Amino acid sequence: MKKLVFLAIVSVTLFGCKKTTAYKNEIKEDVAYLANDKLEGRQTGTEGEKIAADYLVNRFQNIGLEPKGSDGYIQSYYFKPKTDPHKEVEFTTNADSTITGRNVIGYINNNAKTTIVIGAHYDHLGYGGEGSLYREKDKAIHNGADDNASGVAVLLDIATRLKIKNEQSKIKDKNNYLFMAFSGEEMGLLGSNYFSKNPTIDAKSMNYMINMDMIGRMKADSTLAVYGVGTSPMFKQTLKANNEKFKLIQNESGVGPSDHTSFYLIDIPVLHFFTGQHEDYHKPSDDSEKLNYDGMNLISDYIFDIIVDLDDNGELAFRKTKNESEETPRFKVGLGVVPDYLFDGKGMRIDGMREETPAFAAGLQKGDIVIKLGDSNVTDMMSYMRALSLFEKGNEAAITIKRGDSIIDTRVKF
Repeated sequence: MKKLVFLAIVSVTLFGCKKTTAYKNEIKEDVAYLANDKLEGRQTGTEGEKIAADYLVNRFQNIGLEPKGSDGYIQSYYFKPKTDPHKEVEFTTNADSTITGRNVIGYINNNAKTTIVIGAHYDHLGYGGEGSLYREKDKAIHNGADDNASGVAVLLDIATRLKIKNEQSKIKDKNNYLFMAFSGEEMGLLGSNYFSKNPTIDAKSMNYMINMDMIGRMKADSTLAVYGVGTSPMFKQTLKANNEKFKLIQNESGVGPSDHTSFYLIDIPVLHFFTGQHEDYHKPSDDSEKLNYDGMNLISDYIFDIIVDLDDNGELAFRKTKNESEETPRFKVGLGVVPDYLFDGKGMRIDGMREETPAFAAGLQKGDIVIKLGDSNVTDMMSYMRALSLFEKGNEAAITIKRGDSIIDTRVKF
């Protein structure tokens, strides 16, 4: 019903006297531009990232968003590269001999007391570096189509739809909207961290934050992970009431490896949307032709509906959640696999792996479900990590997997 209302709002333009924005779905075109080789992987501080920022400024202007950076649509920040991986990055006001990051920020002003922040990071890994999982010797561009041109493209789509809705409605929404394309996420949530410490709007006015990171590879079972559902009492019922298409995997914690964490840490409710990791994650093969655009359209619909539904609920209450990351065991070895973070059965399902790894040598395959490692039963991701933390390099362990209807016992050497 809400989609029909939205379409009606969009179509009632021809007979009015006010010029309005025409809706056009440009998700595929936006991904194609941002994930093109000419941007050279959009690494923070590079010319490719600057080209991407200029493109986003132009898109924000065309949508009709107001500039809300510190200099037009741009919020620049400067930082020195970390020499100690255990220390936080050092921001500086001196632009000499430092890296420059650029957040791109646009705004819909409804003269409301509260503002919804809608964000996605647009930077990626450039030609690889420390974050790359590419093991070949030659350097290659990491285009980051799913990570995270996908989230930025849906952000632009939602911005367009909310702008049209507000133009056509006689009653303004009860929230303002701040749209942010973050820089520096791959280097440690730098852009969102900087904004949280230097907001371009009153921090107390921020109602809640929606983050989209890697939403371009929805699988055939329509699984969608949503993190942060415990950060406000309104979220679970709203997610359920608007869900007609997805198999939802919900996680309560407001802390995770993406930009929503920066907002949760300043006591703002957050929702983070994610369609899961895959074999192309942080590799040059994460290209635009591999994305599920129908799935991205459904996610855009869903987030739009959630925003509209929450508009009448005033300022959302914030709740602290248990920080699972603080309980994560430390381990010295790994199987060399990509876990399926969307798997909600018993065990740890393998979503991909590299050659020359313990898992590959043991004959494990994509789709195998690890149900026992050593003497420990594996029932979920946390129990898998606890089991893994017991081993050191050179150890050998029994491992039990489920492959289809078969149970296979073998051994793995770390």
